[in-house]
Amino acid sequence: MIARFADIVNGLEALGKTYKESEKVMKILRSLPSKWHTKFTSIQEAKDLTKLPMEELLGSLMTYEINLTKTLQKTEDKKKKSITLKATTKEEEEFEEEK
Repeated sequence: MIARFADIVNGLEALGKTYKESEKVMKILRSLPSKWHTKFTSIQEAKDLTKLPMEELLGSLMTYEINLTKTLQKTEDKKKKSITLKATTKEEEEFEEEK
């Protein structure tokens, strides 16, 4: 996602359109999917977006992505665990006792 964004921005800069660092930061934050809404809100509240360097934003987003992936992997692993149940009926128990 970041590489594509950088390609677009670089192409626009070649055509004469320049963006401030804060504009780039806001564009990236607005483009995040809905499952990233909590991270977007926390960055917005904790940091001054007009002074937030792009590298710091990307580092924060990459860290969140790694943690999100680990969490999703753990929940998938929990879903994969199977439970085996052994059931017997009364008739079988009586039959075994008669032997």
